[in-house]
Amino acid sequence: MFFYAARQPILDRNKELFGYELLFRDGVENAFPNIDGDEATSKMIEGSQFAFGLEDFLGDKPGFINFTIETMVKKYPSMLPAEQVIVEILETVQPSKRLLAECIELKAQGYTLALDDYIHKSVWRHFYPYIDMIKIDFRKTSRAQIEEIKLVLADYPHVQLIAEKVETNEEFQQALEQGFTYFQGFFFSKPEMMQTRALSPSQLALAELLYETSKADIDLVKITEVFKRDVTLAYKLLRYSNSAIFKRRVEVDTIKHALVVLGQTELKKFLSLLFTAQISSDKPAELMRLAMTRANFAEGLASIGNIVALDKAFLTGMMSLMDAILDEPIENVMAKLPLANDIKEALIAKTGVLADFIRLIECYENANWDEANTIIKLLGLDTKKVPDAYHKAVQWANEQMKALGELA
Repeated sequence: MFFYAARQPILDRNKELFGYELLFRDGVENAFPNIDGDEATSKMIEGSQFAFGLEDFLGDKPGFINFTIETMVKKYPSMLPAEQVIVEILETVQPSKRLLAECIELKAQGYTLALDDYIHKSVWRHFYPYIDMIKIDFRKTSRAQIEEIKLVLADYPHVQLIAEKVETNEEFQQALEQGFTYFQGFFFSKPEMMQTRALSPSQLALAELLYETSKADIDLVKITEVFKRDVTLAYKLLRYSNSAIFKRRVEVDTIKHALVVLGQTELKKFLSLLFTAQISSDKPAELMRLAMTRANFAEGLASIGNIVALDKAFLTGMMSLMDAILDEPIENVMAKLPLANDIKEALIAKTGVLADFIRLIECYENANWDEANTIIKLLGLDTKKVPDAYHKAVQWANEQMKALGELA
């Protein structure tokens, strides 16, 4: 599953990039989908929270995102960082006391506000102290109307004008003469399509659970509530906790009971397994098997060396193939997941003991025994125990693949 959006640059008077307008798309076709503004804004917010980081699309530039009055009242803008976002109030929003109250609140929180496709009405004067930018459709607004807008804004010099739909050089020169600060339109660039792999609701719940179980003090009540919100996850948890791989006689009949029976260590394993399995559903099964082998082998190495926490080693091994699974650079993947810094450093910067574990695992995968022995000595591991840990990991991965197949 992918999240789609388009971005169109907004330039300054020197034709240098100032920022982008982010536009929601529902597929590879570069056109606005047949949905209302509330849904488009909601999906854009959801995407920026769970599918991509704003910096993926914006770099270090601000992004204009459209908001309706309903999404403003629901406080959606506050879900995004004020330094990255310019709250663009859609032209369909009418000036009202409710809108003014939202603008005042957002301004107090440090947000930059813009009015989209502005059509002058005297009532907008009440908003000028809190508005930073006004977008004007350059093709629909006459010279006289533009001059009228500039006249009423004379007492508010902080308000900057953006010329929209500038499609020719002549229009750009005219907009320059009329004092516009920023410019947007096909003359500079059509919206550029971008996409990123999105996470499904179950995957989002799993990411939340990974975060909760990474805390020093695990909140069992909160974790239980997350499972209760997702029927599929709850079912798989109960099935897994009753799996034959644990060789238990006790029957598990509630989510809380299943969590207690599994214990923290097995729960963390289960979550990382399930997360990887879900996002690799359209990938070869062998890739999932390899990720599980890496996870268990890394845990085994941690057990031999007693130099890093077992669950942290397990999760690092599991996540080490996430770039291949998601078809994204590992830096982008790690930015989306709430993992410990040393795990991210191991996978991105390839530094630290965990990174040495991954290098050793790769040596085993490639039968590079000379380098493997060098790393084993560097880590001070027992050379006789490492091969056994690898063979155990391969066997464990096969068992887990069978168990996960039963849960599918």
